[in-house]
Amino acid sequence: MATRNTNLFRFFFAGMDLFALNVVHLILLLLMDRVDKGEYEYILFFLVSNLAWLVAAYVNVVYIKSNFLNFEHFAKRSLKALVTFTIFILLFIFLYNYNYSRLFVVMNFIGFGITIFVTRLLFLLFAFYLRKGNKFNKKVIVLGYNTLSKKLVSHFLLNNQNMSVEGYFEDTNEVNELSIFPILGNRRDCISYAIDNKIDEIYSTISPESNTYVYDLAQAAETNMIRFKFVPDFHLFVNRTIHIDFVEDIPILSLRSEPLDDIAARIKKRLFDIIFSFLVVTLLLSWLMPLIAILIKLNSRGPVFFVQMRSGRSNKPFRCFKFRTLRVNKEADSKQVTMNDVRITRLGRFLRKTNLDELPQFFNVLIGNMSVVGPRPHMLRHTEDYSRVLNEYMIRHFVKPGVTGWAQVNGFRGEIKIKEQLRKRIEHDIWYLENWRLWLDLRIVFLTVYVTIKGDKNAY
Repeated sequence: MATRNTNLFRFFFAGMDLFALNVVHLILLLLMDRVDKGEYEYILFFLVSNLAWLVAAYVNVVYIKSNFLNFEHFAKRSLKALVTFTIFILLFIFLYNYNYSRLFVVMNFIGFGITIFVTRLLFLLFAFYLRKGNKFNKKVIVLGYNTLSKKLVSHFLLNNQNMSVEGYFEDTNEVNELSIFPILGNRRDCISYAIDNKIDEIYSTISPESNTYVYDLAQAAETNMIRFKFVPDFHLFVNRTIHIDFVEDIPILSLRSEPLDDIAARIKKRLFDIIFSFLVVTLLLSWLMPLIAILIKLNSRGPVFFVQMRSGRSNKPFRCFKFRTLRVNKEADSKQVTMNDVRITRLGRFLRKTNLDELPQFFNVLIGNMSVVGPRPHMLRHTEDYSRVLNEYMIRHFVKPGVTGWAQVNGFRGEIKIKEQLRKRIEHDIWYLENWRLWLDLRIVFLTVYVTIKGDKNAY
């Protein structure tokens, strides 16, 4: 039901915004005499505007995972999308180099901006009406007073503003802590209370296996048109957030969601890797690699490339390519580079600071043992050492290592001195594999360029 409501929300507002954009455009075409209504360039502007808004809305997550009554988030995302839309249109006008009527363009921005403001204001008033109107409020009670029930009620308070929690039902009156909601009675009293007080839903946090009367309560609730919902406590088995899949009607519990476990997602990511890496190799490395190779040879003795065995997907070792930035030494496969490391050459310091030393890894991407984005590959020795420090460390090897990664663009790169630095890096790597989207890869690529230009204190 929640998914259906969310989809309705997305399509309704997406359609309304596009309708408003097109109405503003058509009205201006009709009212402005200086604009040729049938001119190809203005038809193109019309099409580009629609595409630009859809992209801007997608980039700023206007219609995705939005809470129907969370006006603050919705308004902020809409404002960001409007700014992004304006930038896209101005960029199109600049690149297309056609002399559009300035008044027409400005009035388009103003007219569409006003409609966005008005629709969001109406949305706010409607949301306020829903919150205050008893017609749309669901009255619920919770069976059981325990850690799980309190967590559930806290979630309702924060995220379900059209839900009214009446209280708990528990077989004890000895509650040693203050609760926002009262203990309304014993567990078996919940049905009579629900009938008398017109309760819409009952949430049970009590295990029916050890309290078989809960099934009778559920049957009695449904007989009286009251929804009865079971809230299983999976923390009895796994003390962390879990992910649930279904095979037919059989629930399958796993420790995390892995979007890249889906073959379609892996194909999509692989196509992105091939296209992006091919462009880097042909447009950049084709002329930059010979130049860097000559400079490396002139700067110090040794090979141009540094080839090292690194830990790949499923912890399978692979040969990782880099431009050589250190003087030839016997500790290259065991000792990580530190700040002011005497092994770094003068040219190597520049290559490491600008991430140019990593560019040969795009050949690894084309070969297939790396991805453009993913957890950074570590030396085999470090994988062995770090896996002893953190139990979660090996999870990062569920996906291919990347030329850049979520941890790196968030400042967790370079030398690891303390356990907390390793923990933060692994947390970001795991977050990436649990939340992968193609747009996230693109975002990380742009952030990598931004961080490189800005400068990273951990890049040495």
